[in-house]
Amino acid sequence: MGIFWMAVTGLCFVMVTALVKSLDGAVPAVEAGFLRYLMGLVFLIPVWRRLAAVRLTRRQWGLFSLRGAMHTIGVALWFYAMSRIPLAEVTAMNYLNPVYVTLLAVFFLGETLHIRRIMAIVAALIGTLLILRPGFRELDPGHFAMLATALVYGVSYLLAKVLSGEVSATVVVAMLSVTVTIGLAPMALAVWVWPTGWQVFVLFGVACFATAGHYAMTLAFAAAPVTVTQPVTFLQLVWSVILGALFFAEPVDVWVVAGGSLIMAAVVFITWREAVLNRRVTPVVAETKH
Repeated sequence: MGIFWMAVTGLCFVMVTALVKSLDGAVPAVEAGFLRYLMGLVFLIPVWRRLAAVRLTRRQWGLFSLRGAMHTIGVALWFYAMSRIPLAEVTAMNYLNPVYVTLLAVFFLGETLHIRRIMAIVAALIGTLLILRPGFRELDPGHFAMLATALVYGVSYLLAKVLSGEVSATVVVAMLSVTVTIGLAPMALAVWVWPTGWQVFVLFGVACFATAGHYAMTLAFAAAPVTVTQPVTFLQLVWSVILGALFFAEPVDVWVVAGGSLIMAAVVFITWREAVLNRRVTPVVAETKH
């Protein structure tokens, strides 16, 4: 069941990516992100009474604000990248999130980088080079946006990890939704283009699939260890390649598949090592998704 629910998670997040891609940049990136999060607030209505009763310390407010700022930047960059580069490349480069988290944990959580983890990180970086192939093709700004996206999402994840030990998961998710909506609002207004009814419908679909993906991921974690569910996230790349070819006329790039596979292998190895050492720092690939 853990494998099943993680497969559903991956399909939901690939649908998020495909729906955003279908907008073809008609709605500015920050506006699309803002509308996605604004409509996502609907899913907080059933728990608003519990949320209103929560009392946060000044430190927690600061951490939530910092996480919101980091995630706001990540969302804007991700939506921008989606309008610029192929579906499979976005998915493959998103696998870098857990690698960034592993590196950031050294500086923020005092983690130690042993030789095996260093080798896994080097393998992931080689995978990134296979995807980008600098010097062999022209790189798009979307590629650099995705590199930055993975980094800021990594920071957001570590902040969530700290806060999840102090408040409930519902509060962590709700605060992210609220702070990112607020953070994106002024940027969206600065480039505002009135969306069509169809574009609003598509963005609401993005919010629905994103919420369903996080819910399915929670069910996967409850049903099986992360070492079992992590490899299943590789299916996201498979589905992205298929959707890109069928609906967006994006040719299958063997270098992207090879690079994404190498990064995913490195993430699975790091996850397995953490399980052996009985700790949990590196997130599942989907956990840093918006």
